[in-house]
Amino acid sequence: MKLSELKNGETAVIVRLSGHGGFRKRIMEMGFIRGEKVKSVLDSPMHDPVKYHIMGYDVSLRRAEAEMIEVLPEEEAKRELGPAPSFSCLSVCEECNGCACRNCTQRKVTTKKNNVINVALVGNPNSGKTSIFNAVAGENEHVGNYSGVTVDAKTGSFNYKGYRINITDLPGTYSIAAYSPEEIYVRRHLFDKMPDIIINSVVASNIERNLYLTTELIDMNLRTVVALNMYDELLASGAQINYEHLGAMIGIPVVPVIAKTGKGLDKLLDIVIELFEGRNSTIRHIHINYGNTIEGELAPLSEELHKADDLPYQFPVRYWALKLLEQDKEVTNQLQHCLALPHWQSIAAKSAKRVQQRLNIDVETAISDAKYGFINGALQETYTAGSKDTNKQTRRIDRLVANRWLGFPIFIFVMWVMFATVFQLGTYPQEWIEELFAFLGNQAATLLPQGLLQDLVVNGIIGGVGSVAVFIPQILILYLFISLMEDSGYMARAAFIMDRLMHKMGLHGKSFIPMLMGFGCNVPAIMATRTIESRSSRIITILVTPFMSCSARLPVLVLFAGAFFPNHAPLILISLYILGIIVAVLTARLLRSTRFKKDETPFVMELPPYRLPTLQATLRHMWDKCEQYIRKIGTTILIATIVIWFLSYFPRPAEGTQPGSDNYSSSYIGMMGRAIEPVMEPLGQNWRSSMAILTSIPAKELVVSTFGVLYSSDTEEGIEEDLKESGDFTPRSAAAFLVFILLFFPCIATIATIATETGSRWWAFFSIAYNTAVAWIAGYIVYLIGGIF
Repeated sequence: MKLSELKNGETAVIVRLSGHGGFRKRIMEMGFIRGEKVKSVLDSPMHDPVKYHIMGYDVSLRRAEAEMIEVLPEEEAKRELGPAPSFSCLSVCEECNGCACRNCTQRKVTTKKNNVINVALVGNPNSGKTSIFNAVAGENEHVGNYSGVTVDAKTGSFNYKGYRINITDLPGTYSIAAYSPEEIYVRRHLFDKMPDIIINSVVASNIERNLYLTTELIDMNLRTVVALNMYDELLASGAQINYEHLGAMIGIPVVPVIAKTGKGLDKLLDIVIELFEGRNSTIRHIHINYGNTIEGELAPLSEELHKADDLPYQFPVRYWALKLLEQDKEVTNQLQHCLALPHWQSIAAKSAKRVQQRLNIDVETAISDAKYGFINGALQETYTAGSKDTNKQTRRIDRLVANRWLGFPIFIFVMWVMFATVFQLGTYPQEWIEELFAFLGNQAATLLPQGLLQDLVVNGIIGGVGSVAVFIPQILILYLFISLMEDSGYMARAAFIMDRLMHKMGLHGKSFIPMLMGFGCNVPAIMATRTIESRSSRIITILVTPFMSCSARLPVLVLFAGAFFPNHAPLILISLYILGIIVAVLTARLLRSTRFKKDETPFVMELPPYRLPTLQATLRHMWDKCEQYIRKIGTTILIATIVIWFLSYFPRPAEGTQPGSDNYSSSYIGMMGRAIEPVMEPLGQNWRSSMAILTSIPAKELVVSTFGVLYSSDTEEGIEEDLKESGDFTPRSAAAFLVFILLFFPCIATIATIATETGSRWWAFFSIAYNTAVAWIAGYIVYLIGGIF
């Protein structure tokens, strides 16, 4: 019986896994192992993917992947699998404890004499790593309740009891293998940076699955302390855990913490110092016993590695042997310099073949089974499950938001509320900001004598910066909605709901999250694509994300929608966002049918429980994004505005010429605008709008600043009036301009991020050329259609 055949509400036991490569590795890391119970909970609105419950948490699988997992009713599974492995046959090997053999202590663990401690924060997605990071380091990194918010390492520093502690929040990962970019990144950081101490964040209420990552840290022989996070949720379920005994068994101190309140964090930091100073009695090096067959193959391979003088010392010999036995590609790359590597690989390949013949399963499966057996045995002696169902509320909400008939309407309604609120509610504080900058402009005009300086301050700095700053309220509201969706867990459900639709479009279900984040800012959205394991899906998502209208385009869209379509502004705004989505979908289909024809990556995603966002976290996220925007106004936009003013002010018109905006046509900016005007003329654009398009390359907000300078206005209302009265635009040409700006290639920062994340400048150049061509064609079509109507 296949897992895909399991009906909602039915429970079965996993007996066999088919498939290969990354799929097998990922689902084993997430708890889909032989002998584990799994329950089918809920179909998505389009019946694919399906929500399953395993090891105390929910995970989404497509039916195609679920078909690779064979299950049986519990009684039948017991007969086929036999008795479950006990803790005694997967015991802790302590024969090397305390010795100085290379097998145990190849990694140098000498006590440091200085007062600086380098700490790496490691844990599963949704394990609260970033909450711990924010609590101890005081940083404002955003905490999102779905996989992949932390897409890069964040570092903070603080002083504690005479020590300077540098802490790095590494990407969330289910293991430290070589399957996803996060896993590779974390392993390389531990290898290259060699942090003094590891803080392993573990979800207390989902400890069995989370401890899988801990077993890999044990194999690496890294000085580690387990932060048993969200301990209040474990207590709320009625569960009990003897964390001190658990720590003694696994050789790693375990500290219960509640990161959101700060409870237990002082004790955690005290343990960090104890480990650093070498005076913690719990810490000891243990070996997980992988059973007679694997241990019998590990021993001779380890002996061969012992003979080498060029083996890296960062990890112990046993770890390298274990990874060679698993035929880990990343480890092969790390050991390329070792002269005996081909010999080791030959031995490992023969050993792996013998393991498969004897156990009738591959090495990776056998090792994963052993790790979970070790975890299960440790928890049998230290953990008592609670009787309270803490996921009841999550299931109730999911039955509503992921309902077959209500899922999509609810999602569309949420999006409509978001954009309508951005436009309607944001206009009130916007008026106050306009009045402030108008006051500043009048005061500057009064205090400064007429001439170059007055024009620079009033029309250049105040006018240009003020025309962009007025949109801060709308951007705040946009990020408020994104923050609430992330923190509550709804963002992951949106990906669950949209997966089948995204799959038909040639995208991955996880592509939806970066694309939705793109409405805020394309740069972090593109970085968030690292959570997509498939390189082809990742590149496609990177290339289509810029079509999501970011917050930098919002001022332009709001300005033109309000000026030329005042009675239908919200509808115009929503239509533009939908157009960006449609173009992204068509682009994805084009890329999937030409350059990237095959994508075998499964859709496996954790569905975290719903959590009520805290006011502090939400406000911190909003302020963080607002601060970035204000900083951008005070740097990039300010400098660019001054440059635009200079280009518009010089060369000065001849004496006797009447002042006015027409004089800009003979300025440098006018010359540049007229140079590209023939290209934009078919879209109904003149030199002014052409120049605004050109100045949007550094940052899209500069379109508004450019018009503010060209029309000598420092408020949105003033620019709107000037745009309407200038005769430069009609509703037809304004619509074409909006479409062009929407689809035109993104800012320089986004282009640089595309080059970095794809690992190729070619894709950055492709994005520039392709997006510009699409923008021109779409703008031209809109202009033609406008002529018909």
